[in-house]
Parts: sequence; C-alpha cells; structure tokens
Amino acid sequence: MRYEEYTIEGRNAVLEAFRSGKPIDKIFVLDGCQDGPILTIKREAKKADALIKYVSKERLDQMSETGKHQGIIAYAAAYEYAGVEDILQRAADKGEPPFVILLDGIEDPHNLGAIIRTANQAGAHGVIIPKNRAVGLTATVAKASAGALHYTPVAKVTNLGKTIEELKKEGLWFVCGDMDGETMYHLDLKGAIGLVIGNEGDGVSRLVKEKCDFIASIPMKGDIDSLNASVAAGILSYEIVRQRLGE
Repeated sequence: MRYEEYTIEGRNAVLEAFRSGKPIDKIFVLDGCQDGPILTIKREAKKADALIKYVSKERLDQMSETGKHQGIIAYAAAYEYAGVEDILQRAADKGEPPFVILLDGIEDPHNLGAIIRTANQAGAHGVIIPKNRAVGLTATVAKASAGALHYTPVAKVTNLGKTIEELKKEGLWFVCGDMDGETMYHLDLKGAIGLVIGNEGDGVSRLVKEKCDFIASIPMKGDIDSLNASVAAGILSYEIVRQRLGE
C-alpha cells in the first residue's frame, strides 16, 4: 500500500472527492492561481477543514504522478477521522473512565502509526491529532499501525489547547511527557486521563504544556537525553495501565 494511492490530481477529481465526502487532509494549490475552479475547490476545502498549502509549479510537478495536476493536488486520508465525542462515547460504552492520547505535532508517519498501535494495546479509547504541522492518516501510518487503525478512533482538531479545555469539562485530567517533569511513578495517573506526547524534536509546545495538570518524566539512565516519541508514548501509556490495574 503506497501513499500515492491516496493522492488525487486534477481539478475535477479533487472537487469530486470533496463533494463525495472523502476525507481530505490537505490540498496543494499553484501559488497565485485564482481562477473559478480553483476558488471553488478552496471553498470546499475550507468547509471540510482541509489544510491549504500554496506551492510553486515546480513543486507540483515533482509531486505529480500523472503529469496532469492542473495546478491542484490533494492528499486524502487513508481512513475516516472520528469526532472527539466518538472517543468519549467509546469509553462510556465500555464503562471505563476515558483514556485519550493527544499528539502535539507528530510529523513522522511511522511514529504516528506506532502510537496508534500502542493506544490500541494499552486500552486507550482514542487518539487526537492537530490539523496543522502534523502528519495525518496516510497509508504509511495505516501500515505502521499494524491494523490498529481499524479499531482505535483518531480525531483531528484545529486547536489542541482548546480541545484540552473542553475535555477538562468532561472530567479529564491531563499529563504531558517532558524531561523536566516529575518522575511518572510519583504521579497519580488513575481515573479519566489525557496523555499528551510532543513533537519529535521540540516536545510539547509551551501553550499546550501550560494547560496540562501534570508533567511526567521517564527515568533515564543512559547517555543520551531523549527517547523516540512513540517509545515515550508506550512507556507512559503503560504506567497509566499499571496504575489502572492497581485501582
């Protein structure tokens, strides 16, 4: 399965994809192009909350598989996105306090796929990713999840900080992983909880970190100062599992 299977090129094809309800992550538009069909597609993209990126003709030519992009290429999601409310309902249906994993700007599709796989195995009720500056549900992500995308809902939101505030009203507490935090074994991570994992290079952004109730660090004895994002997500997820089993 290749990512190109979910690349849509040409004006009519992209417009039909939007109108049929196909989930589109982002569109790449020829910079400066303002004709009628392109403006129509941009309106559809805004309605669908798809990201619009303006690029040069050279970039579109490089991306194009068909050589007939007509100034527009769309990347469709490999899987449908869930709503945040679907994730909460999943927890309610199971009679469990919600356990949600929120990802603040994961850009590597293999990391995202691995985290979705971990989420499924650790019993998380869903994963939340941001719309901007992050990878979406590409075919590479689907493959890396080893089938977990069939079972673990993923929601895409415009503003992660606002989503955290809304989920706090539903009774969730939030913990983010950060090297400067308190050792995870000393924190009470039971009950309804959201685990926030940051970007591969920069970690959790300041604005998101400020909205978290706890900052958890993973004890490290080695000579390097960080862990891969998906590995950190796995370790913190299973500390939450351990504490839940001890309730």
